[in-house]
Amino acid sequence: MVGIVIVSHSQKLAEGVAEISKMMAANAPIAAAGGLEDGELGTSYEKICAAVEEVYSADGVIILMDMGSAVMTTEMVLEDLDKPNVKMIDCPLVEGAVLAAVESAGGRSLEEISERMEESRTMKKIAD
Repeated sequence: MVGIVIVSHSQKLAEGVAEISKMMAANAPIAAAGGLEDGELGTSYEKICAAVEEVYSADGVIILMDMGSAVMTTEMVLEDLDKPNVKMIDCPLVEGAVLAAVESAGGRSLEEISERMEESRTMKKIAD
């Protein structure tokens, strides 16, 4: 299964998004990388690396980020990692994480999940 990493400035937010995603797809490999090592707000290179390692398999890993330095720090991690099939996706954090978890648990490939997640950028929550 494709692994999923949730990167946020907040440990609680990352853990909450992972919790909701696991509620929808208990089997999906999901890791939260939120906040700094001391629990303060921020992004941690080390936490992101550890989260990728935790959920990595030959199927790959999708990384979702909240904003700003979470994106930049994740980019630095990807530059330094020697792992194929690790991909950042730009999509809504919660909706994207739930979609990724369900698709991963359903056996979809990294590319299939990536395509679906790109579509989630324009999904509406309220019908017109």
